[in-house]
Amino acid sequence: MTSRNRSHTAANPPAPRRRTVVKAAAAGAVLAAPLAVPAPALAAEAPAFLHGVASGDPLPDGILLWTRVTPTPEAVPGSGLGPDVEVRWTVALDKAFTNVVAKGSVTATAASDHTVKADVRGLSPATDYWFRFSAGATDSPAARTRTAPAASAAVANLRFGVVSCANWEAGYFSAYRHLAGRGDLDAWLHLGDYIYEYGTGEYGTRGTVVRPHVPAHEILTLADYRARHGRYKTDPDLQALHAVAPVVAIWDDHEIANDTWSGGAENHTEGAEGSWAARQAAAKRAYFEWMPVRPAIAGTTYRRLRFGKLVDLSLLDLRSFRSQQVSVGDGGVDDPERTLTGRAQLDWLKAGLASSDTTWRLVGNSVMIAPFAVGSLSADLLKPLAKLLGLPQEGLAINPDQWDGYTDDRRELLAHLRANAIRNTVFLTGDIHMAWANDVPVNAGTYPLSASAATEFVVTSVTSDNLDDLVKVPEGTVSAVAAPAIRAANRHVHWVDTDRHGYGVLDITADRAQMDYYVLSDRTEADATASWARSYRTRSGTQKVERTYDPV
Repeated sequence: MTSRNRSHTAANPPAPRRRTVVKAAAAGAVLAAPLAVPAPALAAEAPAFLHGVASGDPLPDGILLWTRVTPTPEAVPGSGLGPDVEVRWTVALDKAFTNVVAKGSVTATAASDHTVKADVRGLSPATDYWFRFSAGATDSPAARTRTAPAASAAVANLRFGVVSCANWEAGYFSAYRHLAGRGDLDAWLHLGDYIYEYGTGEYGTRGTVVRPHVPAHEILTLADYRARHGRYKTDPDLQALHAVAPVVAIWDDHEIANDTWSGGAENHTEGAEGSWAARQAAAKRAYFEWMPVRPAIAGTTYRRLRFGKLVDLSLLDLRSFRSQQVSVGDGGVDDPERTLTGRAQLDWLKAGLASSDTTWRLVGNSVMIAPFAVGSLSADLLKPLAKLLGLPQEGLAINPDQWDGYTDDRRELLAHLRANAIRNTVFLTGDIHMAWANDVPVNAGTYPLSASAATEFVVTSVTSDNLDDLVKVPEGTVSAVAAPAIRAANRHVHWVDTDRHGYGVLDITADRAQMDYYVLSDRTEADATASWARSYRTRSGTQKVERTYDPV
């Protein structure tokens, strides 16, 4: 097993979310038009590996490998062009590939946008490996990955990077670069909004598009989604992170369309933008083509991974089965006939949490589960917050897109945790473009006199707008006002940062799960620095969050 550096210091660490936009073009023209800009630049030679390599969903005996080959210069993502090409893959114990442990080949075709995956098995647990792909005389970059510990292994420590919400146009992905530079991650979790579907200038960027989308219009078709994924995969910082550790990813709404639910989305006009069924199918197909994700349940991202006896990680799909979001102030949030998870997924989650014999039960959760009384904010902040959440700017009380809009599912899940004395459940959440450290109370109205059933760590956005970007004031200004108000009205909230961009690093031992929060100096600068902001932990058996003053 390769020696891995666990040391790390703060010196070397580490928006509106919803939209009010005008469509960039008539939908019929968008559906029919060719890509406005090629993505990425044409290959100088072919075949070529222009989109990096990646690995994901680590198992004790296996790993899923991914790449995309450009067989000819015109075979850009979404084009449907280019011949079939054999792509070979090699896995070794060393970067020089002198100790090869597995190899094989797969054919890249236009039918899969020339993306390929290799689900490699027969590997050793808790081991670092190197892998690469080859096509013709061309080798891809070499990359490192790591298998999960054996299911029965006593694991002393695990460390995961945690990210969400990366809007290409709003800035650079420095958060990915800083995570890649650590060299100590067992894996990294992407909790959704890996891509955004909007057209250029249609989503919050503080009024400045740092780098334009490809294609320029809102993505609707399979070719569109493929091209957008292809643009993202050209980012050097994202390629760097994919090349050092396996990713464990779930989708949220923007991989498809804003505020997605099972039968549509806020950012979809049936008919004018084609059928929802066709758009959703295209988005999901492109996602599974372009992401190193192994779907355990066909067509969804809910699945479970295990990391020895220390961690059980349940990953949720909170878009494919949910009921439509209710209007703000609508009593429908408590309707037991409405669901966020769908019956089958909620039963699967409850059964997995109850049967788990690991010390910690992590839940990869795309939208916040802790209650949030929005109305505690001052009037001048409610309007930008409503814009951030994509809600009507009058009568704002809750965010119906998160668990607050589906209280029956939440009550059932939290009651299950309490009734079965299930300890050490930690929700890991993205979506809201703010950093939070929360207890998850059974009854928020009586908390802390009532019990906490779990804890939650929410990471801020990589680049997507947060509140200060909307108000357009210096970073930290809004949080200084909003955070005390939020905490006063939500006594289970230990910390919230409404303003900064960054990432988290989750460090887990048998005694505690600790989230270290890092923030970026400037999302619009390609060489942005990162610094440690705060750390919170939950100690085993407590179901409560506490501040700690030392990052790990």
